[in-house]
Amino acid sequence: MGKYKMRVDLSVLDSLGINLYSNAAAVLSELVANAYDADATQVDIDWDRGDKVVVQDNGCGMSVKEMNERFLTVGYRKRDPKNEGNTSPTWGRQFMGRKGIGKLSVFSIANVVTVYSTKDGETHAFSIDVDDLREKIDKGEEYEPVDVTDVPSAYSTQGTVLELTSLRSKRMDLTINSLRKRLARRFDVLDQTPPTEGGFAIAINGNRINWVDRQELKNLQFIWEFGDDRLPASVLPKGIERFELPGVIDSSAGWKISGWFGTAKKPTDLTDDLEAGSLKNIIVLARKRPIQEGIIEKLDFSRVFGNYVTGQIEADFLDDNDLDDIATSDRQRLIEDDPRVQALQDFLRKAFVSAADTWSERRPKKEVPDVMDRYPKIREWVDGLDDYQKQYAETMVGTIASLDFEPGAEEQRTDLFRSGILAFARVGLRKATSDLDALSKVTAEDILPLLGKQAEYEAGLWVDILKSRVEAIEQFQHLANENEKERVLQEHLFDHLWLLDASWERAVGSDHMEQSLKRMAAGEFDLDQAGMNARDRIDIRYATTGGKHIIVELKRYNVKPDIDDLKVQGGKYAVALQKVLAAQGVEDPDIEVVFVLGKPPRVTAAVPQKDKDYIDWSLAMINGRIRQYDQLITNALAQYEEYLKASAQARQLDELLGSIEDSPKPGDGDADEHEAAS
Repeated sequence: MGKYKMRVDLSVLDSLGINLYSNAAAVLSELVANAYDADATQVDIDWDRGDKVVVQDNGCGMSVKEMNERFLTVGYRKRDPKNEGNTSPTWGRQFMGRKGIGKLSVFSIANVVTVYSTKDGETHAFSIDVDDLREKIDKGEEYEPVDVTDVPSAYSTQGTVLELTSLRSKRMDLTINSLRKRLARRFDVLDQTPPTEGGFAIAINGNRINWVDRQELKNLQFIWEFGDDRLPASVLPKGIERFELPGVIDSSAGWKISGWFGTAKKPTDLTDDLEAGSLKNIIVLARKRPIQEGIIEKLDFSRVFGNYVTGQIEADFLDDNDLDDIATSDRQRLIEDDPRVQALQDFLRKAFVSAADTWSERRPKKEVPDVMDRYPKIREWVDGLDDYQKQYAETMVGTIASLDFEPGAEEQRTDLFRSGILAFARVGLRKATSDLDALSKVTAEDILPLLGKQAEYEAGLWVDILKSRVEAIEQFQHLANENEKERVLQEHLFDHLWLLDASWERAVGSDHMEQSLKRMAAGEFDLDQAGMNARDRIDIRYATTGGKHIIVELKRYNVKPDIDDLKVQGGKYAVALQKVLAAQGVEDPDIEVVFVLGKPPRVTAAVPQKDKDYIDWSLAMINGRIRQYDQLITNALAQYEEYLKASAQARQLDELLGSIEDSPKPGDGDADEHEAAS
């Protein structure tokens, strides 16, 4: 009989060994866990993808009997009280291994595995060839690993060595740096506890894995830590903000967690490291090794915050030896309907909500200094605001600056800056602190839709309130020539009915109604009555605002019509409009007729009233009124003086928005330097 025996079904070999593990990092994690359970203080991995991989530890080693019972027996449960129990004999470590199948993982990356183990000064070794193993299994025969008697001197020291050869190249496509980074994330053993006190070190090609290999740490802006455990400040970026969260999930059950999660400055900081793989997840560990590779997607958490998160949570209660085993065979997932898993997910979901609120408040503030340096005009704009407005403006600017965009889409941030500043300026005109407060508290989720509202903001502030009004009013300021006054009013009046009445802020015109009224005017009115030709007579507009229907007729500046003619003319307009509206189902409409004249109308009828009283009476008959050119200009200048004052600010705002578009984008300088170097 042979010295070594191995019993395993072909289905077990394939499903739990060759096909279960897809990459070398996961396989080597199993071997590192075995070394940890064997009370090793050091495990060395010699990594040569083209030839072989050697994993050597200085643990307790195995006798021939133990090699057969523990290593060669698939499904050996070391935690069983009849076997080794729950903790290691020397350092009292809680065993990482549980199912007894991790050893099969080596066959997913190597066709030949040789095991050397030294205990109490005696070294024993065997070799397994997967092809020979499969052949024996197919024949229903017991497989006997080859007894190896030629032991290299380097392998005869205390501990165990696994030599993997005939490597499967497709699953070995990892660089040394990539392996270091991936293993660093899979074990919570990076502290510097001395070997004499039970410390545990992992080295690859002679270099120990350390905190530097934890790539996600160097990009963190904020970190939330559970319970009393804290990461060393020396391994975190300068200026990082740290927050505490409770670590007790269920005190009666003894369920608690330690560890941390944090947010990077940009989501790409967690996805661009090809060697370390995607860092945008939270690994859950139990007994210092992974039990679930990522848990964020299980939290039903849809806020933008989730795209910036990475972390490591240790929850030993998920791998309690006295409770059911809820880890899948590859230790990448958990059985989700278990109460422990559900409790952890609920707990983390609440922690995420709390952290997301803090993040939304604090993150914009960290972005402000960088924005001010990149956009000097924005700094000037903020500095020029009233003191009570500055904090709100900085928060808004910081929120926009903190958003992350796809490569090549940085111009979207420029659009948001424009929209945000325009919205802020519009609110600022009203000096409403509550509105400013609401505007500055928008989150990333709230502000992204502004991309689709830029035109609305432009119309609301720049065109509708400042630019168009200031330009229209400024053209009236220096007009003396009568013909000029008429020309300017003809050009602007019908597009700016607020010049006639400040309450007509949102007057809306109708081309169809105007054409109907013009046809009636041309066909029904006596052209000689007012002493004008047809073209002048029908210069009218129709608009509605606030439930009122308005007819406006613009007369030539030098014409002085008779008030009776205006009364008849306005009455016909009103009757005609009433008929059109009745056909549309509008009963008893509120109709107003406005005549714009260069001079007051004449009174030629023999009446006992004063001319002014007769004119007022005549207009009241048709619900009409008269506005004169000069009066409009004077009123406009008086009523909109605040907008004239704002015109200087408007010009400054225009310069600011232009400077944002012209400002260099992140990376532009690097490109220029590259071109210069070329």
